[in-house]
Amino acid sequence: MKTTTLYRPVGPAELALIEQSGWRRFPPRLPEQPIFYPVMNEEYAIQIARDWNDPASGSGYVTRFKVNSDYLAQFEVQNVGGPIHNELWVPAEQLSEFNENITGTIVVTQRFENKND
Repeated sequence: MKTTTLYRPVGPAELALIEQSGWRRFPPRLPEQPIFYPVMNEEYAIQIARDWNDPASGSGYVTRFKVNSDYLAQFEVQNVGGPIHNELWVPAEQLSEFNENITGTIVVTQRFENKND
């Protein structure tokens, strides 16, 4: 099976839920979050974790994981800014199915902690 490596920037609350899953699943979206958006490269994930998650919640993390490429083919890559700002838009109601297509575990590759507290 061919896989695609994706990244997801998260805050501490989401990271705790990922850990509770045994590092195998992303938690369900909140009602006000209709889309789950993994990003296509680590550089973009670092920007979000460092510049948004960390200031908003005191820490930000970059996670890396692999997903079945055939499954991902149904999602069009969305560019939301510059050349590195590519992500997939997975409807919240499909997140359980998305999680089933993750191969291996979700790993943390970067940590950012607000030192101003």
